[in-house]
Amino acid sequence: MNFFGLLRHPRFSRLLAIRWTGQAVDGIFQSALASFVLFSPERQANALSAAVAFAVVLLPYSIVGPFVGTVLDRISRQRLLFISNLVRSANLLLVALFIFSGSTGVELTVVVLVAFGINRLILAALSAGLPLLVDSQSLVTANAMAVTGGSVLVVVGGGIGVGVRALVNSLALANHADALLILIAAIGYFVAALLTSRLSRFEIGPQKHEMKQASFSQGFIEMQEGLRFLKIHSDVARGIIATAVHRGGLTALTLTGLLLERNTFNDPNLPENGLKSFGFAISFAGVGVFLGAFLAPYGVSKVGRHRWIRYGIFASALSPLVLAAAHTQVTLIITAFLVSFFGQNVKVTSDALAQSRIDDYYRGRVFAVYDVLVNGAIVSGGLLAALLLPTSGLSTAVPLCVCAAYALVGLRLLRTSVFPPVQ
Repeated sequence: MNFFGLLRHPRFSRLLAIRWTGQAVDGIFQSALASFVLFSPERQANALSAAVAFAVVLLPYSIVGPFVGTVLDRISRQRLLFISNLVRSANLLLVALFIFSGSTGVELTVVVLVAFGINRLILAALSAGLPLLVDSQSLVTANAMAVTGGSVLVVVGGGIGVGVRALVNSLALANHADALLILIAAIGYFVAALLTSRLSRFEIGPQKHEMKQASFSQGFIEMQEGLRFLKIHSDVARGIIATAVHRGGLTALTLTGLLLERNTFNDPNLPENGLKSFGFAISFAGVGVFLGAFLAPYGVSKVGRHRWIRYGIFASALSPLVLAAAHTQVTLIITAFLVSFFGQNVKVTSDALAQSRIDDYYRGRVFAVYDVLVNGAIVSGGLLAALLLPTSGLSTAVPLCVCAAYALVGLRLLRTSVFPPVQ
């Protein structure tokens, strides 16, 4: 089934509406946080503070990760989506209150951690439920639409956030403008909760006969089951690791771009200009993600999933060389586009490979492992970049290291002898 056929799919389109609404709101929320934490005039952004911000955002993903499979395989995913979006909406009211008052203490950190932890559960539920709505032949296309459309809407939401903030910034304090964006995001999450009512209780799983009582220790037990499953299906494991390494490298390059825009390409004393320029560069990354989604199903149909993942990682390895050659606005935008474009091909194809091989009984377990690996790689990529990056962001070492990491994955992890080309 093609893109337009899936858009008209009566069941899949409902899942898209929930995911895309939530991720557009994610962009608004994240732009407000970035503005408050990294682009405020009174805060000097450096590599370590930005890396720590990444780590704090992803900490709840890694904590929640071991228990995601237990929850997704035990209770109605539709009910989970409804309750999680409602709780997230209420949680953002607290975030807005703290930002309005200019609070940067432990209390703000805690409520932000809760918000992102809930978000991890929502995205995992949406991914786990997708294979129950479309046939296996349409999984690559469906993943391309769901994941890529969501990623693009995060960028769009971020752009909306920057635009709204620019409009109200002259009428209010910067903190108050950011708080207004958070309130808008809270309303958006409430709308996403309402959209879940269009799905029936067990339409996106789990199957009724698979539901059991969950225990606290069950999460770690089922993580082990997910790892054992990946040992049997080593090609799925290799695709997941390739995706994780790519996301880690992308985080390192994002950190580089953030510092370049904040402290080098723009006056550090005028962080609003840096935020706008960074948003502009990220928008090109969003275009790359969007176009990559269109190419992935075509490429897979021609050469197969394994070979397409390998091609994607090798093409990604060449992309950071553009930024390593020269640090300019243009080379940053080109690098952002290329790495996102080829990386999205890797992720969409890897997701479809995992979903096609996993029975629904194990799907939550395997995706819990997937989440933990990806988030661990993102945090590691950010922290490693922080060790190499000066405050200016001017560094050839980071793009070259990312290039080397991607090439190593292609040459060793995805070599033909262990990752043979199959359809």
